[in-house]
This record gives sequence, C-alpha cells and structure tokens, in this order.
Amino acid sequence: MPLTDIAIKNAKPGAKATRLSDGDGLYLVIAPNGSKPSKLWRLRFTFQGKEGMISLGKYPAVGLKDARERRDAAQKQLVNGINPSEARKEQKAGVLQESLTFETVAREWHSEANAPHTGGHQARVIRDLERDVFPLLGAKPVASVSPHEILATVKKIVERGAPESARRILQNIGAVYRYAVLNLICPHDPSSVLRGAIPPPKSRHYATLTDTRDVAGLLRAIDTYRGSQLTKAALMLLAYTFVRPGEIRHAEWAEIDLEAREWRIPAGKTKMNALHIVPLAKQALDILDAIRPWTGHGKYVFPSVRSQDRAMSSNTLNAALRRLGYTKDEICSHGFRAMASTMLNELGYNKDWIERQLAHGERDKIRASYNHAEYLAERRKMLDFWADHLDGLKAGARVTPIRAGNAAAGK
Repeated sequence: MPLTDIAIKNAKPGAKATRLSDGDGLYLVIAPNGSKPSKLWRLRFTFQGKEGMISLGKYPAVGLKDARERRDAAQKQLVNGINPSEARKEQKAGVLQESLTFETVAREWHSEANAPHTGGHQARVIRDLERDVFPLLGAKPVASVSPHEILATVKKIVERGAPESARRILQNIGAVYRYAVLNLICPHDPSSVLRGAIPPPKSRHYATLTDTRDVAGLLRAIDTYRGSQLTKAALMLLAYTFVRPGEIRHAEWAEIDLEAREWRIPAGKTKMNALHIVPLAKQALDILDAIRPWTGHGKYVFPSVRSQDRAMSSNTLNAALRRLGYTKDEICSHGFRAMASTMLNELGYNKDWIERQLAHGERDKIRASYNHAEYLAERRKMLDFWADHLDGLKAGARVTPIRAGNAAAGK
C-alpha cells in the first residue's frame, strides 16, 4: 500500500529500525530511538541480475513527492541500461571535479610531492605558482583548464623576459596535472600537448676578460676603488671564489666556517638546487676577517646600504665595475666565472674540478646530488693557486702560459 504524508509524519521510531514501503522499490527507513537522522529514503533495484540500493535523501528535507520523482528518474535509467548507483558516483565525481580549483589541487600537490625537497626549493615552487599561475588559473576548476589557457599563462612569463622561468613553471603545471590524474581528480593532463611550446633559452655569454694583462689591470682597478669598501671586498671575493654574483650578495655569516676554510651555500640558494661547498683561500679569509667587524653582527656578509636585514642590491657589483670605467661589453659581475674557467683550463687544471667549482649541472645528476664534497681536496688546492695567481697578476708578475697547472692537476 502506498505511503501518505500523514502516515510518514505519525511514524514513530522503535527499538529497532523499521521500513515503510511505498512500492516499486521505494521505502522509508525509520531509525531506532536516538539515531539521527531518524527517517531516510532508500531505493532497491535490480540491474543485470544483481540487486542494488541507493539513498534518495532524508525526510522531511526530501518529501514523499520528491522521493517518488527520484525513484521514477532512477527507473528510467534502468530502462535505458544505466546503473543508478554508478550514475550517482559519476555525478558526484563530476561535482567534485568542478569544486576543486587548480589552486586547491596545486597546493595539495606542492605539499605532498615536494616534501622530500629542501625548504628553499619548496618556497621557490609555490612562489612561482602564486605569482604567475594562480592569478590566471587558480580559481578555475582543475578539470576544465584548457591547453590554450596554460599556454597563454606561460607566454606572459616569456614576454616579460623570463623564458627559463616559463619552462620551469610549465613543468610544474604538468606535475600538478599528473598528480591530479593519478588521484582520479581529472582524466588527463592538458599541458602534455604543450611540450616544446616554450623554446629553450639561448645560451648567454657574459662579457669577461681573459688576457692576463687585462685581468691584471682589472684587479689593480678594484684595488684602488674609492666607493664602498664592502663593495670592493665583494668584488675581490667574487674574483677569488668565482661563485655566482647572487650567491656572493646573499652570503650569510652562518654559512661560513672560517676554521674549516669553507663556505657552504645551501641548496635553496644555488641554481642547481644542491649544496655547494666553496673552499676559501687565505686571501678570501683575509677579506672576511677584515669586514667581520662591520657586518659580523648581522645576517648577511654583504648587507644592503639601506638595511642590515637585506642583502646587497643586485645592481651594486655591476655599478661598481662601470664606476671603474669598464663597460658592460668588457666585463660584468658574472664574467668573473668565465674568466676563472678559461684561465684555469689554459693553465691545465682538470676540467672536472673547474666545472664542480662552478657548480654547473652534472651529467651524472644522481652522483652529484649525493656527493656535495666532490673533488673538495683538489678544488681547495686549485683555489689556493688561483688566489695566488691573481695576486701575482695584480702585482705585475710575468706570467708564461706553459700549462702551469699540470702539476697541481696531477697530470
């Protein structure tokens, strides 16, 4: 006998759950005393010879009329060869996909997938997404973002002159989608068709000096620099260590062990995202000893002139070179690296030692990532020689290019 609204309202819970049938598989479950919710609609059905059951909601939010309409809709699905239970799951999955934004999934991926990496790496990844991706794609449902929208996002990064960042960010977007696919959040990765869409950046050749007479002149010019003594010290330390200018500017006293004669640059600060150990020659230690009374009480070895809590400005070193009379086509702060690389190779030093000191990418990345101290003893001797060599040039010593490094290189 079909149910009525009055019968449903008057139905009272007992010690056990009871059922009130409305026909065609629809029934109302009245939960035992104290259970919530107390009245629930259920529908039993048979699909391909197997029984199934779905929930149609709770009473009174879903009234008798609504429950019957939902039953009728499910029966139409059965007639059309559709399993109502599976259809319900697909519908819920679709709603879930629409409710999950790209930013939500990206932050979940970042939290889980980047856990093994360094804090610096994690911070850089999320900072890139927050700055360049979330403003354009963050609020969109992750499953509905198109390849065209992703391409437009990374092209904006290229247009502002940062193609390397664009390539890295495109890779991270792809990683977000691979995570989403593996976790059944969306069916495919729309960024996969964009591989190769951002061309690799052209190799940059930094202006440098490699003729011994020119290098000697540069060192003497730095020695007579009349600007900030911290800037002068930073230029000479750059010459002795040939690290990246940004690593000099952001050097912290906590990273430097004067007794061990080492500067340990954390992975989060290096281009290759790996710890880089820089041996310090006597001349480099003398520079650090000289400036320690000025900046040793703070965080940065070379702080900004405006604030001890900030690193030296990115323009400071190049501006000093211009003040010394060198144009950007003659030498730039990054050119100290090419200077050292060229001259040490000409002097016969082992190429692997030089490349490791430059912290360039290794062909064997697995080996490099675990062997931070690779060639450390050899590099220490090489940097001691290099500092003495530069001092000799500055003093006007005669240099004969007879591959003097062969003995030091063990050849």
